Amino acid sequence: MTTTYDCSTDGQRAEALEHAQRAISEKKCVVLPTDTVYGIAADAFSPQAVTMLLVSKGRSRTMPPPVLIPRINALDGLATDISAEARKLAEAFWPGGLTLIFHAQPSLDWDLGETKGTVALRMPADEIAQELLTLTGPLAVSSANRTGHAPAQTAAAAREQLADSVEVYLEGGFRPAEGADAVPSTIVDATGPRLRVVRNGAVSLDQLREHVPGVLGLGEIPMAEEDPAEPDAAAEPADGENPGNDAANGDSAGADSAAPAGEQQP
Repeated sequence: MTTTYDCSTDGQRAEALEHAQRAISEKKCVVLPTDTVYGIAADAFSPQAVTMLLVSKGRSRTMPPPVLIPRINALDGLATDISAEARKLAEAFWPGGLTLIFHAQPSLDWDLGETKGTVALRMPADEIAQELLTLTGPLAVSSANRTGHAPAQTAAAAREQLADSVEVYLEGGFRPAEGADAVPSTIVDATGPRLRVVRNGAVSLDQLREHVPGVLGLGEIPMAEEDPAEPDAAAEPADGENPGNDAANGDSAGADSAAPAGEQQP
C-alpha cells in the first residue's frame, strides 16, 4: 500500500526511512527529496527494480537513470578509470549538484539500461536522501514525474503523477526552496581524455575550472581535436547549430542529459 510520510517530524522520519529501506529491499520504488528536485528511486543493482522505475515514469531503457551514492568512497567501487581531475571535482562538489559520468566497474551485476558501459554518479546534499542512501546503498534515481511533465518539487506533487506505482513517498517540503526554480545538477563526462560538461546546471563552468582549469564547456572542442583537413571546423556555427561532440549534444550514455523537455534529473 502506498504511504506518504512527513519527514519534518522525528517520529515519522524514523518510521519513513525504515519503510523506505524495506521497500527498496523488496525491489519497489520510493520517492525522496534531493537538493535539486524530488526523485523516484530504486535498487541500482536490481534489474527488476530499475525496470519498475522506468515503467513508472513511462520511460525507455534508452534513457538510463543516474545513481546516487551515500559517500565519496563509494566511487571506486562503482567506477573505473577515475582520473585525478575527476576525483578533484568529486572532492570539491560532493555532496552537491554535480553528476560525473564514468566507465562502470565491469564486475558489477547491474542493468540500468543502455548505458554503453558507463554510469552517472552523484552524491546529493540532502539530509533525508543521505540518511536513506546510508541505509540502502546506491540507488538508481530519476526525477519524480512522468516523462515529459514538470519535475516534482514536493512529494505531494510527485504522487499526483506517479500514484500507486511508488510504495513510499518521503515528504520533506519544497526542493529547492518554495518559489525557487528547480535547477538540475551539472553533468560532466569523465570517460574521455578531457573532462567535458554535457549539461549545464547547479555548478557553473567557472566553479569547475577553479579546481580543474581544463574542463571543456558545453559544445567546446579542444584545438587538438579539430580536423586539419577542414580549416573551417572551428568557425562560428550557423544559427540554431550546437558545435561539439555527441556528449555535448546530450547524447552521453549513462546520464539523463537527453531528458525530454520539462525533465530535470536529480
